[in-house]
Amino acid sequence: MEQSTNPQGIFRSLDWITVVLYLLLLTIGWFSVVGATYNFGDPLVIDYTTRAGKQLLWIGLALVWAFVLMFVDDRIYDTFSYIFYIFMMGILLITPFISQGHKGSYSWIDIGSVSLQPAEFAKTATALALAKLMGSYGFSLFRPRNFLLALALVLIPMALIIRQRETGSALVYLAFFLVFYREGMSGSVLFVAFSAVVYFIVGLRYDADPLPHTLSSVGQFSVLVLVWVFTVLLSWIYDRNKLHALHMALGGLVLLGSAYAVSRFIVPFDIAWVALGVCLGCVAYIVVQAIRTRVPRLLLMALFGLGSLTVYYSADYALNNLLEPHQQDRVRVLIGLEEDLIKAGYNVNQSKIAIGSGGFWGKGFLNGTQTKLKYVPEQDTDFIFCTIGEEMGFIGSAAVLFLFLAIILRLIHLAERQRYSFGRVYGYCVLSILLFHVFINVGMVLGLTPVIGIPLPFFSYGGSSLWGFTLLLFIFLRIDAGRNRFGYTN
Repeated sequence: MEQSTNPQGIFRSLDWITVVLYLLLLTIGWFSVVGATYNFGDPLVIDYTTRAGKQLLWIGLALVWAFVLMFVDDRIYDTFSYIFYIFMMGILLITPFISQGHKGSYSWIDIGSVSLQPAEFAKTATALALAKLMGSYGFSLFRPRNFLLALALVLIPMALIIRQRETGSALVYLAFFLVFYREGMSGSVLFVAFSAVVYFIVGLRYDADPLPHTLSSVGQFSVLVLVWVFTVLLSWIYDRNKLHALHMALGGLVLLGSAYAVSRFIVPFDIAWVALGVCLGCVAYIVVQAIRTRVPRLLLMALFGLGSLTVYYSADYALNNLLEPHQQDRVRVLIGLEEDLIKAGYNVNQSKIAIGSGGFWGKGFLNGTQTKLKYVPEQDTDFIFCTIGEEMGFIGSAAVLFLFLAIILRLIHLAERQRYSFGRVYGYCVLSILLFHVFINVGMVLGLTPVIGIPLPFFSYGGSSLWGFTLLLFIFLRIDAGRNRFGYTN
């Protein structure tokens, strides 16, 4: 049956549960901006010269965006997805040349008195392009060419945004790997990424700690042992001959145990060299078995071992040469190399104080002392969750997180009920971006993740973020509303 395109048919098919959750988040978000910015004696909060008044204007325009999107034929998003992507990549390319700069970032374009950040809208373009590609007939991520094409769609905007010196916004695009996983990408890819993070943190955090009875550091030895263990585990899982994994496990145990015994009871030495030898020995052993048995996938395990060693030994260079000085400070504070409560760690420390002072029930609307005295920088943008914690307490913070969880679970439900791949892939793109923003933003306010400067969806002050998320969400709701159209093809 042809899906009606008149207003009555569209609004009958619209998922109103998601719309209600969106409106609740917008409402609480606006009150949070009021709490973070209002000073007693200021003009009324509806005065458009105030931050709260401007945010109300952004919200009103976002609702207009949402309403207009409902009347756009959802087939247009499929048909023109690549054109939209190319257009947004062009905007990202020229942005650094026309941007006036903002706190060291060249990711904002001034249009009259309004500043817009194209990177926020590029997420929608990338999501649509991925949905178009991955929803095409016969597409499979198991084919190297298809995987590389999908990867390129994600890496191009990341590179262009990094060029704008906006690393935080670029990292958001890693959320698309969750979509890849849903659409068939091997879990081993996520395991490789997880391993790289572990190597980086453990290696740097404990590099200066001496390993007892040896001349090695805890960090270096631990990472090399992890490389050996992970390589053995992969061999056990993916190699049909389990004896290969047992040989590498027993050989490594004997060599490492013997080296530690010699270092403790005979003469101390750097046993990390032995651990490195064990890792390289495992790699060589896997390569030999791959050649002998003619099983190409074994070479991937060898590549994992060599790649792991490369990641570890390049971590220090990456920290000190690839990251900006302020980013280096934030990473060192996060992993415990430094404790800087005045500079790099100031924001996080003050946000923790604000959240902790809220207690269980909170101090009440407009009664937050930390926020009223402006102790927390960016408290109405990146650190707005600390305002929620101080004024609404544990109960209010938990309620906000529950609303985010509810909308994410609802988006999963909507994505899974799509009849065609385009809608499903786009739906997972939307929820992945939303999940990444919430997880990282709340995590950095609590000191659990690096401070990379990304907003909390529907809460942080600013039009670009709010409009970007509204565009993402309501395009998907429009696609969902037309999911039962007869004859619709990818």
